[in-house]
Amino acid sequence: MAELGYLIAGNWKMNGLSGDAKALAAAVAAGAGAAPAGVDLLICPPAAHLALAGDAIAGTAVRLGGQDCHEAAGGAFTGDISAEMLKDLGCSHVIVGHSERRDGHAEGDALVWRKASAALRAGLIPIVCVGETEQERLSGKAEETVARQVRASVPDGADGTCLAVAYEPVWAIGSGRTPTNDEIAAVHKAMRAALVGLLGDAKGASVKLLYGGSVKPGNAKEILAIHNVNGALVGGASLKAADFLGIAAAAGA
Repeated sequence: MAELGYLIAGNWKMNGLSGDAKALAAAVAAGAGAAPAGVDLLICPPAAHLALAGDAIAGTAVRLGGQDCHEAAGGAFTGDISAEMLKDLGCSHVIVGHSERRDGHAEGDALVWRKASAALRAGLIPIVCVGETEQERLSGKAEETVARQVRASVPDGADGTCLAVAYEPVWAIGSGRTPTNDEIAAVHKAMRAALVGLLGDAKGASVKLLYGGSVKPGNAKEILAIHNVNGALVGGASLKAADFLGIAAAAGA
């Protein structure tokens, strides 16, 4: 759906020291001018490197995002970061409900909903992540699972100006495996239908749907050409500027 444009978001996860972050952000910024029209670039470094990366991309079209946020604006939550803090650091987006948070930190839909709501409260765009496990895929419940997560995790009243949703098949992340194009299309169709049911026709149709799960320059063009795929949430490939920028270039190919 090129009419919505594309968002190519890089989730750096817990990788890199300060020098790495500065160099990677600067390299992405240096190549951002070659990104096709209608393709937005977003980098999501570790919280420790947000300020440093923000300085490196200042004055460019590259946007800055957080990898997670707490549901509260402040308080006695040692080790957490609030959406307001991310906004203050220059972030425009925040990832919530990533499968590594859902699985490794036992975050359910209700908490993801509260985090997404916190992002909206702070003026950030939440990228709400949903996705099925391998067992759910094998049992034929992928679309049902993802639609249920969308309905339970997306705040009421959101639209494409303040929300993105990312499909991450849990079994594909970091594995080098991807669903077939038909499987991706079917899940994105189910996500779109769930959003339309939740938000209404116009709002539901306006939300960018990202695909995440072993996206690389070699498979990006065909994935981004699938109906209802409006961008990518990139993991490992976002740690190399050339690969990340190559994925962005594929969006306009």
